[in-house]
Amino acid sequence: MAKPAKFSAPATPAIRLCLGVTGHREANPAFSVNRSTIEEALGQVFDLLDGVVEQERLAEPNKTVAATRVHSLLVDGLDQIAARQAKNRAWELVAPLPFGRKLNGAINAHPADVDEARYLLSGAGSCSTATKARVSVIDQLVDSASLFELADQDALIEHLYLAKLSAPTDVNAAQAYSFAASERVALAAQVMIEQSDLVVGVWDGGSTSFVGGTGHTIALALSMGTPVLWIDARNPRSWRILSVPEHLAALPHLTDEVSQPLEELRALVSSVFRPTPGKATAEASNHEEGLLVLDTEKWHPNSQFWWHGYRRVEALFGSEKMADRFRNLSIRYEDPDAILKGSGKTQIDAARNLLQQDPGFVEKVSTDVLKRLAWADGISSHLSDAYRGGMVLNFLFGAFAVVGGIAYLPIASSEQKWIFAGFELVLLAGILAITWMGQKRRWHRRWFETRRVAEYLRHATILLTLGVARPSGRWPRGTKTSWPEWYVRHGLRDVGLPRVTITSSYLRTALSELVLRHVAAQSDYHRQKAKRLHKVHHRLDQLSETLFTLAVVSVSLYLGLKLAGATHLISKEVASHFSKLFTFLGVFLPTFGGAIASIRYFGDFERFSAISEVTAEKLDVILERGAILLAGPDQLISYANVAELVHATDDVVVNEIENWQSVFGGKNITVPV
Repeated sequence: MAKPAKFSAPATPAIRLCLGVTGHREANPAFSVNRSTIEEALGQVFDLLDGVVEQERLAEPNKTVAATRVHSLLVDGLDQIAARQAKNRAWELVAPLPFGRKLNGAINAHPADVDEARYLLSGAGSCSTATKARVSVIDQLVDSASLFELADQDALIEHLYLAKLSAPTDVNAAQAYSFAASERVALAAQVMIEQSDLVVGVWDGGSTSFVGGTGHTIALALSMGTPVLWIDARNPRSWRILSVPEHLAALPHLTDEVSQPLEELRALVSSVFRPTPGKATAEASNHEEGLLVLDTEKWHPNSQFWWHGYRRVEALFGSEKMADRFRNLSIRYEDPDAILKGSGKTQIDAARNLLQQDPGFVEKVSTDVLKRLAWADGISSHLSDAYRGGMVLNFLFGAFAVVGGIAYLPIASSEQKWIFAGFELVLLAGILAITWMGQKRRWHRRWFETRRVAEYLRHATILLTLGVARPSGRWPRGTKTSWPEWYVRHGLRDVGLPRVTITSSYLRTALSELVLRHVAAQSDYHRQKAKRLHKVHHRLDQLSETLFTLAVVSVSLYLGLKLAGATHLISKEVASHFSKLFTFLGVFLPTFGGAIASIRYFGDFERFSAISEVTAEKLDVILERGAILLAGPDQLISYANVAELVHATDDVVVNEIENWQSVFGGKNITVPV
């Protein structure tokens, strides 16, 4: 018989600082006047960031620190300056473009008229040397970057753009194009912000209301919880860190001050490279312990039957068929190699079909996401069995210890009591052993932490394939630790954006084959789970009430016999004869009734059922919205709509995790008292 395969933990994600850059174009008055100073100031900021990253690399030799990644829309002005500086530093350059590459180049080259625009778009006609030079600059930068092209509305934008150029004096045509193009730029800026730990913005402190503009992008970043390093375009030697939208209200009072908060910047970058402590300050000293343990966890290929107590309760009281209640509960945990041909096959096949432009991206998702999912899920399932099964054993051992201690009364003499006392001692020792083991090995906390990792990664393929991410400021932060969120965030960031051109057909396929298929499967899972757990709660409640009712009947019957004996209706010897049996039943029935009630309270099946039911309802709403979108023509399926559905799915997952943790958070493994 072949030995089971041994698996080691997947490598910890590479850590990298991810920047977004936004700033004025060449035509902005403050930018054009101070251009050289701005370029120098930006270089100094990048020098500081380089230095902090290097310090972190030296301070964390066991972590893989990857090259800094810069996200830029590559328009003229600050974006192109930042892109060149990033390339000179061997940083990774990623460009989330608001349009497809060709249309993006045509728009940002600022052609003199509609004929030049048509030449840039189709090659027909002629174009001035100056315009060709501007296109060449853009092409050089685009060639050096990894492109994520939002081309799903290119046909509409191209039509509006040419209409505007064809009628330079038509205000309506200019406005129609401006509104549509600005929305696309804002959408690309949102992608950039979601992928960034910090946004570097060069801005004159003016309006934030122009959609897609620098001020609007900075305000959007702050509203999404992403900090901004603001360089004042009017006074480039002054920069400061903005972290909340309210900081924008204070800017008019700060423009004359020269500020360079170096320590604040170092602290911000350092927080990217290591998980921050949870809200409970007492846990600050060991908040990375779980991350270290995840790397050294022992893989258990199969569940262990002595920890099946909790799942046996679910099977006994949640199943309809008798055979299902007593079925073999042993399961084989899906290992990191098997997931690619098992539960992850549908997602990865759909992603591979979509991302034929970037096959290496799919392989990275397979290795860095799905294998980490399988590892965390298998470890978490084992810890869940140990923790919850251990607590069920504690409750049952406690009940059997009490009942076993007095079981000699109806069946043995007092001289044989020591046998029953020994039985009680063994069970009590077992309770203490399980409790000690669970606390020492941190079953409860490790289960919580690894389960968070697994659930975040379960829908990660969808997020990555569509370039959607949870902004850095909107990740949940645990009470005791935040390393699971840090681990997953860096895992997703390391994969980054795919090299892909997003089209309407791409979005339709992704929506139907990836997003809605996953949402439907999760909705069915939660609906079945809610139904099963509701049955478990109801039947445990019934059994507990039945045992307490029988206890009342037993005591009442004994008292009735005593009363009948006292009134000479029956012989007094009858009550005496059955007194030990009734004493035993008087202890046995309420003790096991209490144990069943304790298991029901510990399991919180009713609240978990309600959480799953609400989750299924939320997912059903997403399914309905997706079906409406798919029913329309391709040209109406926009990236904004699909990304919104993916964000909604992500929010449902995160809310479900938080609700689940709020139920089990305080239920540490302990003795059953």
